[in-house]
Amino acid sequence: MRVLFIGDIVGSSGREIVRALLPKIKAKYAIDITVANGENMAGGFGVTPDSYQEVMQAGVDVMTGGNHSFDKKEAYPLLQDEPYLLRPDNYPPEQPGKGWCLYSNSRGQKLGVINIMGRTFMDPLDCPFRRATELVDKLHAHTKCILVDFHAEASSEKMAMGWHLDGKVSFVVGTHTHVQTADERILHHGTAFLTDSGMTGPYDSVIGVKKEIIVNRFLYKRGARFEVATNDPWFCGAVVEIDPATGHALSIERLRYEGLNAEV
Repeated sequence: MRVLFIGDIVGSSGREIVRALLPKIKAKYAIDITVANGENMAGGFGVTPDSYQEVMQAGVDVMTGGNHSFDKKEAYPLLQDEPYLLRPDNYPPEQPGKGWCLYSNSRGQKLGVINIMGRTFMDPLDCPFRRATELVDKLHAHTKCILVDFHAEASSEKMAMGWHLDGKVSFVVGTHTHVQTADERILHHGTAFLTDSGMTGPYDSVIGVKKEIIVNRFLYKRGARFEVATNDPWFCGAVVEIDPATGHALSIERLRYEGLNAEV
């Protein structure tokens, strides 16, 4: 089984490059299931019905979230009704939606997807390590192939989650920082790991926001409304090949395509 994970899709340019390149990438790598983090899709903050449908129609199968999952009220019914739109599972249970699903494609291949959020420099949510373990145990009754999107700030916390779940899941991938790391590997017991998948969106920016706004914020401490950049879109993510019999990763390849006309 070949699984594609797309790093945090940011704004209209992120959605545009997904539409432009995803069909080619899926064909090149013979992708079976595609998972994307979409918490920044709608204007950089949250998700709306239109942005959700746009990306799903482009070929995404499961969408994960993060600390911006609840930024737009329009997302609440989506999170409640759409089985493949996730938010971090360790938020309070009163929030709409859930943080896991079991996806089955047209060939009957099954992938469990878990969305969990870190606590270091983030909101003080329920313990992500204990919650992840509970969800893995639940999904193991249905499949050995499991992907975990760990939406976290600290690279140390992401790495710790990788080792914590090594041998229990197929792929632990970090999101949230919007900066792709170059440490893709398969851990000792068969789990693929990447500290951060990177951003699918405008790189002529500071992690997706117009660069002059952020530079002035650092220089002058001026409060200004964040505006999402639109220039220089890149597509970032990773492809993992999984042995369905064991759930272990056979390979991991980090992806980065620069621009709408990038050669795939």
